[in-house]
Amino acid sequence: MQWIIFMLLLFISSMEMLTQNRWKKQASAGLLENCTGCVLCSEDNGCITCHHRLFLLIWRDGIRQYGMCVHTCPPGYFGVRGLEVNRCIKCRSPSCESCFSRDFCMKCKDKFYLYKGQCFRQCPPTTTAQPDTRECQETCEPGPWSEWSACTHESRTCGCKWGVETRVREVPEAAREEGAACPALQETRRCRMKKHCPGGEHRVG
Repeated sequence: MQWIIFMLLLFISSMEMLTQNRWKKQASAGLLENCTGCVLCSEDNGCITCHHRLFLLIWRDGIRQYGMCVHTCPPGYFGVRGLEVNRCIKCRSPSCESCFSRDFCMKCKDKFYLYKGQCFRQCPPTTTAQPDTRECQETCEPGPWSEWSACTHESRTCGCKWGVETRVREVPEAAREEGAACPALQETRRCRMKKHCPGGEHRVG
């Protein structure tokens, strides 16, 4: 009787060891899949450090934190190379698809417009939305119009029935530096000239 009990216990122990070994193999296989590119890897948290050319991407799922080694950081992150580890750091704004630094966005997600490193649903005042580039472009308020120029035709101020006269307006320096979209800065219109030039032709310039 004791011999039968001993054999039964031995059988149960063998089955438990077999099950544990099988589970360890499965866990190791899954661990290797999750640890591609890792130098150090945790069974619970994935990659801890990566090979020097890769970036360590860390994200959270509830209270757990996971790490993965990637060649390029995904949308919403930017890469920072360091002496010990290269990291993917998340853009601060959730509406930013690609950023240069944590607070400077380079491309916004759909339905947002980019302006000076920030994402907006509607472009700020003094700017206009550019649907093609999804950016807000500065507008400008030019200065006042100048007086109309002399009426001329081929640089002459007389000797012809019709000529043209021109007026211009200046753009503030700040608007030029911003590459602002400005309205017309020059206008021309037809004007009547003197048909005859008293005392000879008069030329402009």
